[in-house]
Amino acid sequence: MAKASVWHNFRDGLIAVLAGNAIYYLIMPHLPERLQHVPFKQDLGLVVDFAICFAAFVLVRRLMQSR
Repeated sequence: MAKASVWHNFRDGLIAVLAGNAIYYLIMPHLPERLQHVPFKQDLGLVVDFAICFAAFVLVRRLMQSR
């Protein structure tokens, strides 16, 4: 049972990160410049990206639990 739980957590996290980053990179050109991520820098864009990925993770978990 533990291996199944690890697999489900990995799957949910992977889906959330891929979906969250896709959403962020689609909306990034429309965000104010200070909210756009610059590669290899820590900036507010990373915070926005993390928030979108976290929201996607919560949504994925709720959708998978309702099955």
